[in-house]
Amino acid sequence: MNILMVCLGNICRSPMAEGILSQKARLNGLSWHIDSAGTGGWHVGEAPDERAIKVMKQNGIDISPLKARQFVAADFDKFDKIYVMDSSNYLDVIRLSRQAEDKEKVDLILNITYPGMNKAVPDPYYGVINDYVQVFGLLNEVCQRIIDTHIHGNKR
Repeated sequence: MNILMVCLGNICRSPMAEGILSQKARLNGLSWHIDSAGTGGWHVGEAPDERAIKVMKQNGIDISPLKARQFVAADFDKFDKIYVMDSSNYLDVIRLSRQAEDKEKVDLILNITYPGMNKAVPDPYYGVINDYVQVFGLLNEVCQRIIDTHIHGNKR
């Protein structure tokens, strides 16, 4: 399975989600390809935010080697599922879709945990370290749900 995590700048939420899901997939013997991207290009080539790196490291996951990149339409061809962090990311990704099949791959990540509620993973960028801890908790829970659903075949 190929999964793409998308947020605004690809330096906070989406690299955290990439790191969490990559670790969970590996620990469960799944050879998935997990990547992340941002809808904006401001941080292309940069490492994740230092606070994201710190919170992830405290949870045994190293995302420091990751580099930000911008979402492109070709990502629809490479990924089976594209999870976005908020409604703004959703609209930006959908705008680049070329056909109905592309749109079907995109969903708000928290719809896995809260079906149909269209909840956002809050952007911690302008916040404090505890905001990153909160984001880690949300993403850790939803990434575990992704793994459990795949392994046990449970649908929402």
